[in-house]
Amino acid sequence: MTTEELTIEVQKALEEIRPFLNSDGGDITLISIEDDKHVKVRLEGACTSCSVNQMTLKAGVETTIKKFAPQIETVVNIL
Repeated sequence: MTTEELTIEVQKALEEIRPFLNSDGGDITLISIEDDKHVKVRLEGACTSCSVNQMTLKAGVETTIKKFAPQIETVVNIL
């Protein structure tokens, strides 16, 4: 998978999870993909102050991204 294809797949994953974040007043933005393995995102809105945002990041965002792009190893929230 090329870097461009990988970016498209990660964006698809974010589009799948975005409605759930939006329903709680939050959102997510793709910041970067490094070495085709490490994704950096920014949780926004209500997600920035949510006490369970790390659980959302791991259980929701990372799992969904890996479903679309299995080669991704880590997903990190950038403040």
